[in-house]
Amino acid sequence: MSMLSNLELLRRVPLFAALTPSQSASIADAIVKKRFKRAEVVVEQGKKSDALYIILTGRARVMSTDSRGREVILATLHPGDYVGEMSMIDDEPHSATVRTEIQTDVLMLDREAFARCLPENSSMSYNIMRGLVARLRHADRKIESLALMDVYGRVARSLLEFAVDDGEGNLKVRDKISRQDLAKMVGASREMVSRVMKDLEERGFVQTQTDGSMIVKERLSSLT
Repeated sequence: MSMLSNLELLRRVPLFAALTPSQSASIADAIVKKRFKRAEVVVEQGKKSDALYIILTGRARVMSTDSRGREVILATLHPGDYVGEMSMIDDEPHSATVRTEIQTDVLMLDREAFARCLPENSSMSYNIMRGLVARLRHADRKIESLALMDVYGRVARSLLEFAVDDGEGNLKVRDKISRQDLAKMVGASREMVSRVMKDLEERGFVQTQTDGSMIVKERLSSLT
C-alpha cells in the first residue's frame, strides 16, 4: 500500500468528495487502512460488523448464500466501491458476503466516525435512508430467490414475507393476493403459480379464508 496520508487517500474516494475540509480532516483521523489477501472475507452474511469498507485497490465479489449452501453473485466491487453501509445505517446483519477475488486494499471507517457523516437520527433524510436500505435488503432476497429457488420456494418465501401474526398464534396474509399478482412477484406464469398454490393448500401449508386472506403454516419455511 503506497505511503499516502489518510487525507490524501480520502480525496481519491468519490464517496467523500462532498465533505468539507473540516469533515475530511475529522474522518482522516479515524480511518484505518487494511489489506485483504485473495479469497478473504470482508463481511459475512448474517453477521454484523462495525465498519464501512471502501475499496482502494483490488476486486471483490458480493455473494448471497441460501440455507442449502447455494450461492448467487449479486455484484462485483471495484476501487471506489464500498460495503457495509446498510448494516451501519440499520444496525442489522449483513445481507450478503463480500469476498476478495484478488489482493485488495481498503479503508475502514468505524461506526462512530461513520455516524458523524450522517444527518441526525431523527431527521427525515435519515428515515428515508433506512427505508432505502430496507428496500435494498428486500431486493437482495428477491434476486437470491429468483436465482436459487424453484417456483415452490419463491411462492413460499413471498407468502411468508406478507404474513403477520394475527394475535391468535397464526401467521396470516391479511390482504387478498391474486394468482396473477403473485405470479408477477415470483417470476412465473399464473398457471404455474395456481398449480403450486393448489398443491400447497392440499398439503395443508396454506388455508385460504372466505374473505381472501390466508393462514400460512410456519412449516412452509421448509420449502425455502
